[in-house]
Amino acid sequence: MQRAGLAVAELALAVAPHGHRFWIACGPGNNGGDGLEAAIHLHRWGKQVVVSWLGEPGQVPPDSQAAWDRFMASGLSLSETPPLQWDCAIDALLGIGGSRAPHGAMADWLSRMTWARAPLIQVDVASGLDAQSGVWCSRPATSHAQRHTLSLLTLKPGLFTGDGRDASGVVWFNDLGVAIEHTPDAWLQAREPTPAQRQHNSHKGSYGDVLVIGGDTGMSGAAVLAAQAALRSGAGRVWLGLLDEDTRGIVAGQHPTLMLRHPDALDAHDRTVVCGCGGGDAVRRVLPRMLSTAEQLVLDADALNALHDPSLRQLLQHRTERQRPTVLTPHPLEAARLLGCDVRTVQSDRLHSAQALSQATGAVVVLKGSGTVIAAPHQTPVINASGHPRLASAGTGDVLAGLIGSRLAQGQDAHAAACQAVAQHGWIAQHWPQDLAFDAEALTTRVS
Repeated sequence: MQRAGLAVAELALAVAPHGHRFWIACGPGNNGGDGLEAAIHLHRWGKQVVVSWLGEPGQVPPDSQAAWDRFMASGLSLSETPPLQWDCAIDALLGIGGSRAPHGAMADWLSRMTWARAPLIQVDVASGLDAQSGVWCSRPATSHAQRHTLSLLTLKPGLFTGDGRDASGVVWFNDLGVAIEHTPDAWLQAREPTPAQRQHNSHKGSYGDVLVIGGDTGMSGAAVLAAQAALRSGAGRVWLGLLDEDTRGIVAGQHPTLMLRHPDALDAHDRTVVCGCGGGDAVRRVLPRMLSTAEQLVLDADALNALHDPSLRQLLQHRTERQRPTVLTPHPLEAARLLGCDVRTVQSDRLHSAQALSQATGAVVVLKGSGTVIAAPHQTPVINASGHPRLASAGTGDVLAGLIGSRLAQGQDAHAAACQAVAQHGWIAQHWPQDLAFDAEALTTRVS
């Protein structure tokens, strides 16, 4: 706890190097003890420290009691009321033990901290955020604070998925010099994606074929986006099977690099298929053949909704039992339909939901959203750290499906293809030029 307090105090100085007044709100548990220890260090360094504490001496955990004793020996005292102004606030109220919504004085203090424009440091996790699932029980109506979270000993999955990104702000990590042996709940995918190296002595046949099938009436754009993403990210050849016959000629004239065919004329043997983008109900007709014959298969959008048909679900099961690479790319509502639950249940534990769907289908599952989760049978799930809210836009999911298909066609296994495509997709959006308008079509131009 003393190490944790020092780490918190050091981060406070780094975040507010010219700060003079620091308000530390401490809860009754060990998280509050960390805050008391931080106050001692800041006081020693000549800072004005205002400490609010919800604990009672003699009624707190032993480590927190020891921190309280040191706090009192340092000459510091508690403030019965929060300060009117401060240069940096420290939330040491709940930590990892807090998966409930704060109330009373705790809720009032958190409201004051988030409304202020001064930096806010959250010890381990934001109070009210479930450290495992990323569910935020105390989401403020408005927050002006510059949020920082110092994760201690280990990184917590909830910091990076669900509400975690919004609740945590900038995440810092300190292992406190303690080596912890444990099986991780998830891996964090945080590296910048690297472009694939291509041999100079190669040709279009060296990089695989992708078949994109979708685009029912009024939705041909979705299939085009997936096909363009697949081609521009390196697939050797891309065939586009539009389900809406009336648009094929128009699309062919506008996108000469794509090879258009009637879906029934496309042979999926030995090829990678991306199926479902804008497919509507019409995709159900071609889905049995794709499930049975495609060498590698990405199922998106309406192809996922079609899997409620028991016969199609059985074909999917047979396919994965034969170990044919298969990737499902649901958003939370599609995942809820496949799992037979509601969106709230999916979002309440995104790691478990992705794993459950992967185990039930035998496929690699990409559960889209803030902190996209990639799960595969009998593997530790991966949480993607890249991304940006601008991806909450029509068509970006179709682009992702095309990226995954392209990587599959170029020889990556299903899990690696999904992980790297998700990372690339999020990284491009995260580093999008501020002066450039963003939409899914523009996104396809930067996926090479």
